[in-house]
Amino acid sequence: METPAPLAQLLQALDAGDVPAARAAAAALQRSGLHATQLAAEVLHELRQPLLGVKAYAQLLAEDGGSTGPLRLLMAQVERMEQIVSDFIRLASERPAPQQRLSLAAPIWAAAKIFSVNPDSARMSLEVEAPEDIFVQGNARLIEQLTLNLLNNARDAMSGRGRVKVVLTTVGPSPVLYVADWGPGIPDELREKIFEPYVTASKRGTGLGLSVCRRIAQEHDARIDLAPHGALRDVPPPATVFRVLFPASEVAPGPRKRLLVVDDETIIRMVFRDLMGKECEVIEAASGEEALDLLRESPVDLIVTDKNLPGLSGLELAQQARRLSASSRVILMTGYPSLVTTQQALELGVVDYLLKPFDDIREVRALLRSTLSAPPPQPSPLAQVKRVDVLEDNPATAAQISEALELAGLEARVLPTSELIALEPPAGVVVSWDFAPAYGRKALELGKALAQGAPFVVLAEHLTMETALESLRAGAAACLPKLLSDTTALSRELTRAFKKGVP
Repeated sequence: METPAPLAQLLQALDAGDVPAARAAAAALQRSGLHATQLAAEVLHELRQPLLGVKAYAQLLAEDGGSTGPLRLLMAQVERMEQIVSDFIRLASERPAPQQRLSLAAPIWAAAKIFSVNPDSARMSLEVEAPEDIFVQGNARLIEQLTLNLLNNARDAMSGRGRVKVVLTTVGPSPVLYVADWGPGIPDELREKIFEPYVTASKRGTGLGLSVCRRIAQEHDARIDLAPHGALRDVPPPATVFRVLFPASEVAPGPRKRLLVVDDETIIRMVFRDLMGKECEVIEAASGEEALDLLRESPVDLIVTDKNLPGLSGLELAQQARRLSASSRVILMTGYPSLVTTQQALELGVVDYLLKPFDDIREVRALLRSTLSAPPPQPSPLAQVKRVDVLEDNPATAAQISEALELAGLEARVLPTSELIALEPPAGVVVSWDFAPAYGRKALELGKALAQGAPFVVLAEHLTMETALESLRAGAAACLPKLLSDTTALSRELTRAFKKGVP
């Protein structure tokens, strides 16, 4: 077999003792190797398309009642080819994947779910311990792949029924992932080279899975190895434990957020404690009075309160909390919604208005997370301008709103289109829910953007719970009927919403 040119040049230079020529030949050899690796990766990437076709038609044949034995064998071989292609592409790739700060639990649980639904894993007993408060700078998709490869490796090592365990914990400041199995163990002669390509003690694996794990660990500045005996204190001890040691997170965790849940129903308080207890400090109160006593002792980051409490109502609690701290954030809960209480909640600056029973508790958790992570509201400086921007495309209506603002000592700038003009922040914004160029939610978005932190008020021709709730959730100062039959009343309501005294 003919020796490749760059290698031949290197050998000749070494024989001649020509160091500069040897260096040049070595660089050429390295470049040709990188090109060959990239070419192989691109070819394998193209193979995915025909593999997809083979797999799809095999599935269709199975639906049509074809012989299941051969088709099952064909599907297994296609999936094995897909895994080999994916593993080699990962190893050949020179492009680092994007990373962000993330909880390690999410990709680990995702890998466990994929592992569990695989029919080959039906004989496995899988245990997962992965708390949500351990963070790294990483790529979720790659960490999921690393975890899944380790799980598959553990399964393939056992011929019969078996046990696999995943543990996420910390050693000092560093996150550590353990994947253990109670299989036959790794032969001593393979332990030193188990992460090299095509080295495997299993007849089922591709021999690339652990190499991919090492590559992914390196991309995360992590170290993967075989953990020492006794790393997990299970009885009997596992035969094999893989350990992935991640670098300590550079972002020091800040103080835990504090969530105050106020409800006279014990079960509701328990739900919130179990829902958010791992992510923040959950404080409980059974009444508004008890909640106020807690708030006087120390502030909280968010209050979630029932509207109908014994004694002090949820709305009154929100008002008192605002007096104690202008930056207080409140989410109101009720099983008896009404337009009146929604408007009252709007005036008090309530963040959201949750309806009991909750349709989806995961949406409630997402709302709590986003509210707790958002910076607390800052009091707006007193506006030196008297201009109020009015988003209204009806000339007659715009004229009456302008008149109402004039009675309040404010100057209206009417904008009949959605093409906004950038100026200094206004004293406030009045936006019509029925604004034709951008109706409903779009009108709210325009009004909020135009306000630039100043209060904005929503006027609706037909005031409903929907318009009031949407306005509240958008951060409006008020949602009012247009009251066009009484300009003085509209002026009074706008003045109240903008919190300006009538001259």
